[in-house]
Amino acid sequence: MKHTTSYGDQGFSEYIRMAFQRNLGYDEEDYGKPIIGICNTFSEINRCHAHLNPIINSIKNGVIMAGGIPLEFPTISVGEMFTSPTTMLYRNLVAMDTEEMIKAQPIDGVVLVGGCDKMAPGQLMGAFSADKPAILFTGGPMANGEYKGEKLGACSDCRKYWQEYKAGTISKEELMEINAQLAPTNGHCMVMGSASTIAVCSEAMGMMLPGSATPPATVNERLRMAKETGKAIVKLVEDNTKPSDIVTRRSFENAITTLMAVGGSTNTVIHLIAMAKRLGIKLTLKDFEAISRKTPIIGNLRPAGKYQMEEFYHAGGVSGLLSELKNLLHLEEKTVSSKTLKENIGDTTVIEEYSDVIRTMDNPIYKNGGIKLLQGNLVPSGAIIKPKAILNETLMKHTGKAVIFESIQDMEDRVNSETLEVDENSVLILRNAGPVGAPGMPEAGGIPIPQKLLEKGIRDMVRISDCRMSGTASGSVVLHASPEAAVGGPLALVKNGDEIHLNVAEGVLEVLISDEELKDRKNEWKKPIFKEERGYSKLYRSHVLQASEGCDFDFLIP
Repeated sequence: MKHTTSYGDQGFSEYIRMAFQRNLGYDEEDYGKPIIGICNTFSEINRCHAHLNPIINSIKNGVIMAGGIPLEFPTISVGEMFTSPTTMLYRNLVAMDTEEMIKAQPIDGVVLVGGCDKMAPGQLMGAFSADKPAILFTGGPMANGEYKGEKLGACSDCRKYWQEYKAGTISKEELMEINAQLAPTNGHCMVMGSASTIAVCSEAMGMMLPGSATPPATVNERLRMAKETGKAIVKLVEDNTKPSDIVTRRSFENAITTLMAVGGSTNTVIHLIAMAKRLGIKLTLKDFEAISRKTPIIGNLRPAGKYQMEEFYHAGGVSGLLSELKNLLHLEEKTVSSKTLKENIGDTTVIEEYSDVIRTMDNPIYKNGGIKLLQGNLVPSGAIIKPKAILNETLMKHTGKAVIFESIQDMEDRVNSETLEVDENSVLILRNAGPVGAPGMPEAGGIPIPQKLLEKGIRDMVRISDCRMSGTASGSVVLHASPEAAVGGPLALVKNGDEIHLNVAEGVLEVLISDEELKDRKNEWKKPIFKEERGYSKLYRSHVLQASEGCDFDFLIP
């Protein structure tokens, strides 16, 4: 027996624990078998996790079949749309809870059951730091929605139709009819948003079994893979294979290549940097840029492409995608299947009937450029943009006058005002919405197009912020401006009417003023005074790192 409570007498600690654990019906000798913790993040409030209990039961069956003892335990569960002000504020709390429970409890290994956007990365961060045998399993994506013969995807179409409603092109009644079909089944968003992207990257990284990232929450294969995951964790414990034995810098490079190949969520950049740091691996924005340049987008998946996770699953899933990417991957990396990535892929090929869902390397959706690094005097530590999500290609190179919103509340109050001095050539800037400023870096970066411009037919403008944007969203949106305004980054120094220059192809983002003027403004800048805080939000603001560093807490980095 391991990890006993400290009573000052080891023998007594084991004796009293045995008395109290008999209630589960196991015999004393059963606890000599591999003890597998199952981290259950079931929650009725986190709707993406409301269906996890049958999945948990399948994992337990797999553990028992392989000769282990499954013990389920809870950790916090945070879901998009149900967490204020943003789930990103609590990702690090998920990581801390997960890490501490893995380390503190008498378990030999753990299955992390996640799904919604910030849960899986937070769980992996915690598991990497705890470094006991671990494996990730997710609740899976929703099945496609449908409205009048058109496939719907949460939440790309949430944003699309809301914008059309604001523009006056659809009625309130039609908007609500669409709303009823946007999220039709259990599971996380079915487009290549953050949840889907993290799952496919985790499989490519080696922390999920092959074939487990893409099956919809509604299909039998999801439960079968849960059972296989239960079997796999027992073997990892028996072989004492820990995350640090599996995940290397090359594993992360495989994950980044996959991110680029599916045109995945910009949020994943922050999460992968944070996960890597937990293992002492340094990733920078330049690493993402270098891999982006050489990786074609072959996953024809929304919002960058045409299809959704259901079609991706039928086309061959992650293994099908990786079979096309072989020449760009490190194939000898270990995985939680106890096989190499090359062995996992095996002879998998893309299903012929779905050849437009996963393209070949010589017939990509785009030749490269899933995510672009931007630098310049406005973002000395970098910012990112998703070029293939830009709706108006003329904005790839653009100079316009700044229209500034000082906070998310200021933006909500003024963006639709008739008196706002703005036109389609303006550059909308939202500041003080970053990790420290918000706090928690909400998904407000997709600044709404002012209603008076929507009514004129404008659907895209250059927008810049120090916060994030949902992986389901699109537009000419510059994100993660670093350092953020709240800590004195140059975004804090821009004035209304300053000319902002964006050149996506050259990776440039600048405010067109002299270095001397920028320096003078910095000398005049005053640090914002935040309202008096306590508890976790105070801890967060005091210790969170910038977006370019993964937004983890400084005291959690090895």
